[in-house]
Amino acid sequence: MKDAIVSWSRILRRSYSAVSTDANERTTNNDDCPVNSPQNVALGLFRGNFRGILAIAFLGLLGIGSGIFILVAHPYDILFKLKCVFTEGGEVFELWRTPPIDLYLKVYLYNVTNKDAFLNGTEKLKVQEVGPYVYREALSHENVTFNANGTVSAIPHHPLVWIPELSEGHQEDDQVIMPHIALLSIGHVVSSASVFTQFGLNLVIRQTDSQPLMQMSAKDFMFGYDSTLISLGYRFMPNWIYFDKVGLIDRMYDFEGDFETVYTGENDIRETGLLDTYRGSRSLPQWEGDCGNIHNASDGTKFASYIKPNQRLLFFRKNMCRAQTLVLVNKTTRSGLDGYVYNFEENALDNGKYRPENKCFCKSDNCMPTGLLDVNGCYYGFPIATSYPHFLDADPSVRDYVEGSHPDPEKHRSYFIVQPESGLPIEVAARFQINMVLGDLNSIAHVEKFSNMILPLLWTETTMQRLPESLANRFRLYLNVLPVFQTAMIYFSFIIGTILVIVAAYKYIRKIKTFGKVYKSAWSDEFVEEDINRKLSTYSYVPEKRASLSSKELEIYFSSLITPLNQDITFEEFQNLKEENI
Repeated sequence: MKDAIVSWSRILRRSYSAVSTDANERTTNNDDCPVNSPQNVALGLFRGNFRGILAIAFLGLLGIGSGIFILVAHPYDILFKLKCVFTEGGEVFELWRTPPIDLYLKVYLYNVTNKDAFLNGTEKLKVQEVGPYVYREALSHENVTFNANGTVSAIPHHPLVWIPELSEGHQEDDQVIMPHIALLSIGHVVSSASVFTQFGLNLVIRQTDSQPLMQMSAKDFMFGYDSTLISLGYRFMPNWIYFDKVGLIDRMYDFEGDFETVYTGENDIRETGLLDTYRGSRSLPQWEGDCGNIHNASDGTKFASYIKPNQRLLFFRKNMCRAQTLVLVNKTTRSGLDGYVYNFEENALDNGKYRPENKCFCKSDNCMPTGLLDVNGCYYGFPIATSYPHFLDADPSVRDYVEGSHPDPEKHRSYFIVQPESGLPIEVAARFQINMVLGDLNSIAHVEKFSNMILPLLWTETTMQRLPESLANRFRLYLNVLPVFQTAMIYFSFIIGTILVIVAAYKYIRKIKTFGKVYKSAWSDEFVEEDINRKLSTYSYVPEKRASLSSKELEIYFSSLITPLNQDITFEEFQNLKEENI
């Protein structure tokens, strides 16, 4: 019985001693420590594995939470918007302030090929396209000032640098025969003046022997040639003519006194880089009503951000003398970036015949034909009109005055390819033609042959064929790689998180079932009986040893015995039993 109690005590991690009855005293013998009992093993395994399961579940929930955060917060969009906003030193702002792009101006002149025959009245005026004469436009915005209302002001600079290697063999000193712009312009203005004014002008023309067609270098025609008439105008009418030479490209790129204010995107990211005002106004003084609106237009360095497919854009350059609407016509890919392809809207140069809203571009009862825009207000009162090259999309009648116009949409139509999220121009070709639209000149000396004539002078192409590779690489990362990475992270977080949660749940359920079986078997009657028998076989009782026990030891041994509840055994009876056995 004693041996059974010893075994039971060991199961309970308690010890029996012949000299101590302290049931709570722990044994110091490692062999007596029941470390391998099933219930202890089960408890230990359950506690240890539960920590691991909890860690797996935590990682799974963290992954799912990360996926939800990315899905809801869109951190890429936040970072990209911060990058697009104009701030001092910001990446997109620096691209706007000093664009690291190759922007070129290509100029094509209409060289007169039958000067004498035309002046003699035997032939219609014939012209031949000469060019291109290519210049690099070093665009920049100087004197930048950030304003408190979410705008930034700057002075635009467009210096031109001659690029002979792109000019296909043409040189600036090429000799061409071109119209005398100053003579024809002043003659047009004075033709409606008094007879005395006309007489004075005719006197000057004859004394100076000014001719309507002049031979000069291509550079002189573009950037300024000497003219007695211009010199006189500069001297006696400085409020009208404040330059002593006349050159069309020189006047087109005259930005003296100009400044523009654009939105930083601080209040609305979609407006970043768009015009708020030009020269302090949201409209051009040359036009009335909506025709003069340039608000929210782009100068081509930065278009609206986050463009929608049905959204129309506005494009403005000073030499156009107006803002023109761009409409989406296609989608494409350039430099590895998705782009929207835009053209000017149909009949954009109509004067009210097809588009009633364009009626404000007609300044008199006698409107210009469709395809011509009267821009004399932007060119010092000279009778200048813009059109598309070779009178593309213009009324066919405008080509009747001069031979040599051959419109080709592939060569002469403007297009803009814009990356819709950033508003970054990927490829641009803005093409315009400068013409003279002359009235009745019969009262002006030497220019009678040009009466009521539409005379093409030159056409230009402002073009950017591709982004620099370094810039394209950066925006491919921003616009192609990072959004895909963000989407991949959402799926990855959800998938891995869900898998980890499922694994944790599976392990937890399995361990609960395993623990229940082990724990139950550890406390079953069969296990207790088996364990007691095993302990009894280890700690066998030898009767011969009992005879050598002292009375004190026998008393302790007796006290440790478990007796039936219905039996009362005294120590004396036990002593007698001992003597009988001896």
